[in-house]
Amino acid sequence: MLLRSVLRSFRVDKRSGVSFFVKRTFSSEVNVEERETPLSVGGDIIESFRSLIGKENVSTALAVREHHGKDESWHKGTPPDVVVWPQNTEQVSQIAAMCNQLRLPMVPFGSGTGLEGGATGVKGSVCIDLTKMDRVIDLNVEDFDVTVEPGITRKFLNNYLRDTGLWFPVDPGADASVCGMCATSASGTNAVRYGTMRENVLNLEVVLADGTIIHTAGKGKRSRKTSAGYNLTNLFVGSEGTLGIITKATIRLYGIPEATVSAVCSFDSVREAVDTVTQVMQCGIPMARIEFLDEVMIEACNNYSKTHYKVAPTLFLEFHGSEKMLDDQAQIVGEIAADSGGSDFVWAKEADERNKLWTARHNAWYATLGIRKGGKGMSTDVCVPISKLPDVIVATKEDLKNSTVIGPIVGHVGDGNFHVFMNIDVDNEDEIKEAKRLAERMARRSISVGGTCTGEHGIGLGKKQLLIEEIGETGMATMKLLKSTLDPHGLLNPGKVFL
Repeated sequence: MLLRSVLRSFRVDKRSGVSFFVKRTFSSEVNVEERETPLSVGGDIIESFRSLIGKENVSTALAVREHHGKDESWHKGTPPDVVVWPQNTEQVSQIAAMCNQLRLPMVPFGSGTGLEGGATGVKGSVCIDLTKMDRVIDLNVEDFDVTVEPGITRKFLNNYLRDTGLWFPVDPGADASVCGMCATSASGTNAVRYGTMRENVLNLEVVLADGTIIHTAGKGKRSRKTSAGYNLTNLFVGSEGTLGIITKATIRLYGIPEATVSAVCSFDSVREAVDTVTQVMQCGIPMARIEFLDEVMIEACNNYSKTHYKVAPTLFLEFHGSEKMLDDQAQIVGEIAADSGGSDFVWAKEADERNKLWTARHNAWYATLGIRKGGKGMSTDVCVPISKLPDVIVATKEDLKNSTVIGPIVGHVGDGNFHVFMNIDVDNEDEIKEAKRLAERMARRSISVGGTCTGEHGIGLGKKQLLIEEIGETGMATMKLLKSTLDPHGLLNPGKVFL
């Protein structure tokens, strides 16, 4: 009744599509001191949000809006006009229906750890912060799956699971929200063995632009595979919030490995290290993790994490399985690495040693930021066929050597995915221009050898032109047709993915 009474207070000019008030539903105005700057969203609309989900779950404070107007990327966002915190799917549905009726842009927000501007705001938008929806809905230990709300992060989930013998292995490094990981099709260090989010999502609950609630595999369904109809689940995985707002995710879980061994091995050159990766993968060895860091990244990690690894191109490796199997695998990989010039093997079998090793790797992004005080991180990633990986990384390394921009290389090279973390002065137009040039060369080189302009960061704001070059005009036309069908007014996360 409340929502209908609010919507009845608006009419739409059929010629212009502009919504306007017929009469005032609420007499109270938003406190000017709280919002601090003029807003495009009217005070009556903000009051209607407060009546719908509670005053404490709506904010127009400038500091709050600025926090929600950007992610961890270098892209400059615009603060939304209002931030709302729904408590359940029904409230998300009501908010979406209201925004759809009033033609208000909606930007879903999770942990804000994205690296391509996917969560950045637009003028006049409503930021829908989903972090207060933080319940584990349904854990099925026998079936190896769990259903969670969007406020659940991967670290919280694994802590929740620690006594079950199960874990969720998709690991992008940051403590991202699980539903946000679905939205960006995240992966990370374990993808070479356990796959990306695309392979690990069984079902999604999604709120569409008009407030309709759908279940992509059917309500309550969680079978490990299906051939029933179109794959709606994977339509929304990787859609970056442009097709719907994910409010629940049912995901695969895995048994915790019986034994785990990690290792670090250094090389004299980038090509020797990456050639080793190619040979290991071609031998069919089931690596759990195989990560590459160039010498610039290693030095930054040593400085930031207080480690003492040799400053040289380096592989971080991990094996999961039985004790006997791990011994055999480690021996084979050690021989391959030695034949390629690898040396200084450091093995870590105890949990504390492994955690220290991988903490240094996971802090690579923050280590890059520490290279130069005041610099901002600009991260870009690509993914190529394994056989093309050595040439593409070596060529990228040469570009960086000939550039004025600092850009360490780090990658999930077991599946052909690698990143360049550039440290730039965002107030220096020349540096921004050079960083963009390097990122575009790297992406186009990857596309030219059969790869993709992004393996896991997404398109967001920065790679919209590259997406066209990758999939072609007809592919883009099909994507736009899907977008216009599900979001005809272009209100869901506008300005992302599409030019």
